[in-house]
Amino acid sequence: MTNLLTRFLVLSSSIVAVSAWSSVRLPGARRAIPRISHFKLPASIAGTTTSLVDNNPSESDYWIDREKLKYTIFKVGKGAKQKVLNLHGLWVVAASLATMPIWIAALSLEQLYMQINKKWDKNRAIFDKTGKIWAKTWLKLISSYPTQSGNVDLLKTDSIGPCLYVANHGSWLDIPIVCTVLQPVFKFIAKGDLKNIPGIGQQLRGGKHIILDREDKRSQLKTFKDGIGWLKKGVPLMAFPEGKRSTQQGRLMEFKGGLFSMAIKTGVPVVPISLSHTHAIFPPYGLLPVQSGRGKLHVHVHEPIDSQGKTEQELSELVRQAFCDQLPECQLPMEVADDDDDMTAMAP
Repeated sequence: MTNLLTRFLVLSSSIVAVSAWSSVRLPGARRAIPRISHFKLPASIAGTTTSLVDNNPSESDYWIDREKLKYTIFKVGKGAKQKVLNLHGLWVVAASLATMPIWIAALSLEQLYMQINKKWDKNRAIFDKTGKIWAKTWLKLISSYPTQSGNVDLLKTDSIGPCLYVANHGSWLDIPIVCTVLQPVFKFIAKGDLKNIPGIGQQLRGGKHIILDREDKRSQLKTFKDGIGWLKKGVPLMAFPEGKRSTQQGRLMEFKGGLFSMAIKTGVPVVPISLSHTHAIFPPYGLLPVQSGRGKLHVHVHEPIDSQGKTEQELSELVRQAFCDQLPECQLPMEVADDDDDMTAMAP
């Protein structure tokens, strides 16, 4: 079933996306959108300025200021809260319109079958696999499939067992991007506002992921209880320790408390995952991604960190250090970046 769905999704998405791209128009668009007969956008339009061959993503900052963004066709709001859609974002709209109906239909069919057969797919492994197929297909269609490094093979099987995956959080792209490396079933610890987003909300609710409301103490207690429950069942968790997307142009922020206590309580390892440049591809001012992520987005899977015998603070510091060892300089916390500058200044 999964192989057939994959082939159907990729084929249908490619055909529909190309046709949608050639005909779609946004209300209020400032200029007519040219027809494009090839799947890949031109580098100048997609925002691709470098590749892995020419440059190392870990040493580059691909951030584009809103004022310098090219091919803007739609704006919403004013001042600092203004959101924009450019030509690359319009391509993302086409790819989303092509793939999301298929994804949502597949989820609905699986949910219907699960109501008939209560014992089928108890951990929602097959249900969540559907979301991973969509995420990978969508990222490839919008030229934002990340390169990978580190201990990626460890995550392709169940050999690691239950664990806590943690990643830095730069943009909305982080969710589909982590799905490119996390192969076995896992459960997100996600913010409550995500449950109302089409497709994503259905995936989270139907997949029995953990929905957190940080303003509600009862929700926090339920999150801890549900997280412990999944880990004891052998199902890994995935969370962003910063608790929200970076408000400092992709720089690593302080971690929220309580997350690592679940790993300590169950004795499972913590696996840090570093995500590079997602903030630049899908910045806060963008309605959708504003440039191609080809040769820019990167995922690094770190070695597992043993939680046994460690405090929550110790685990937090080890994870933070792992991130700092791998993230590009433009994403390091301000104090770390300042220290690096000081060391450079003192060098002979």
